[in-house]
Amino acid sequence: MPRAQGAVEQLVRSRTAEHPDATWLKWKDTEVPWRDVLTLSRRAANGLLELGVRPAERVALMMPNRPEFIWTHLGILMIGAHSVPVNISQRGATLAHILADSGATCVVFTEELRDAVLSVATDLPALRHLVVCDGPAGGRVDWTIERLLSGADVEPDVDLDEPTGGVGMMYTSGTTGPPKGVIATKYDLAPLTALVQASGVRPGETMYTGLPLFHGNALLVSMLGSMFVDGKLALAPKFTASRFFDDCRRYDAVEFNTLGGMISILLKQPPSPLDRDHNVRVVLSAGCPPDRWREFEERFGVRIIEWFGMVDSPGILLNDEGKVGAMGKAGVSGVEFRVVDDQDRPLGPHEVGELVFRHPQGRMTSYNKLPEATEKAYRGGWFHTGDLAHYDEEGFFYYRGRKKESMRRLGENISAWEVETVVNAHPGVLECAAHAVPSELGEDEIKVCVVPRPGATVDPEDLLGFCAGRMAHYAVPRYVELVEELPKTATERNQYAALRARGITPSTWDREQKGSRWGRSASPARP
Repeated sequence: MPRAQGAVEQLVRSRTAEHPDATWLKWKDTEVPWRDVLTLSRRAANGLLELGVRPAERVALMMPNRPEFIWTHLGILMIGAHSVPVNISQRGATLAHILADSGATCVVFTEELRDAVLSVATDLPALRHLVVCDGPAGGRVDWTIERLLSGADVEPDVDLDEPTGGVGMMYTSGTTGPPKGVIATKYDLAPLTALVQASGVRPGETMYTGLPLFHGNALLVSMLGSMFVDGKLALAPKFTASRFFDDCRRYDAVEFNTLGGMISILLKQPPSPLDRDHNVRVVLSAGCPPDRWREFEERFGVRIIEWFGMVDSPGILLNDEGKVGAMGKAGVSGVEFRVVDDQDRPLGPHEVGELVFRHPQGRMTSYNKLPEATEKAYRGGWFHTGDLAHYDEEGFFYYRGRKKESMRRLGENISAWEVETVVNAHPGVLECAAHAVPSELGEDEIKVCVVPRPGATVDPEDLLGFCAGRMAHYAVPRYVELVEELPKTATERNQYAALRARGITPSTWDREQKGSRWGRSASPARP
């Protein structure tokens, strides 16, 4: 009996059969045709089997954008294992939590992340294999990526009763706790396929992204989306504002994606006669600042399609009508959306409440090892996003922030837990509270209020040095304020609303204004 195949595997094989010599991936000065996509994916699959990875096991991918990420991800799917993309900025306790919680038996990482991985590997009993890119094997590291990709170019010899979906598990930041693993082995890709189709990208045309493949936007919308519409994928190593439209011209892109502050960052680039000298027609945007929507369209000669979605559960809102400020309307792939109050009662137009949605096939995801969190999120048959929203009489939904405490900086969701866990480990810190303050880019900056230990002196500059390398670079606070005490609830919990209301005070230290050596360490868009 032939083994079961997932939708992504079937796509790779069908595209290869249809036009083996047609380009799919554009990477730097290289174009990779479909026949090589299949070959490299099968080599990765057989390499993983030879290494000892088995169906249903989880393989963590900790790499920046590069073709090897794609081949390994597809190879994992081919053997019925589960891919676990990991943010390359994770360090210390958060990285250890992700690898332990996922039960990853193998980590594929790049050389610059060797120390970060090895520093937590000894405490992970499930971890059996390490594979390195751009560095040597040896010590705890079993293979190089070249060894992994030298597997046989044949169909992997593995029996699968049930195929793996497009993603195995992705981690999403909690609002006040450690990251949660979203088990997405049966993830429905139809809503995302509908999103890419709404963009108007035609077969053979190119979609461009510099967003990281370890996030759902690039992995699902750009990489898998380009496959589903039989397009091409132009992949940049990272988002770089000064070269962004040069890349679009270089690769003849007709579409790209943006997240939050990217719109503002691109608008901050000096005006150029070449601003409209490209073939980009459409931008798939998540979180475009309303006051910059029309300015961006007019300056760069593009059309913005706004949308809302989340890795936690499949379902999107789509605004392809140009309604400025709106996330979109419901109805894509039969997914229903509504706004509810704290008792889950539906609210009417313009009433702010929690955004919830329901997939016609029911639950498609769960939180790893967190059955109570899964039940809470799906209570009443509706997935609860934790986002506040309202809708108008036309059915357009509008975002109104997070229901619980969280921060969003440089396109990344950051929990207070991530920041506070590291800061509280500083020998001079008694306790702290991290919260958001407004950013000029339309997202958040991070402020941490610190209570020093009795008799201790905490220097903000040294505190940031302590944070660097122990947390993701984008999570390192910009603002530090030393306080005698934190506002608390009756149950001794930090009152984040009170801290946000105080905002930036005269005694707040700002790394951008004080000439701190950490002042520009987190910028993703340096020329």
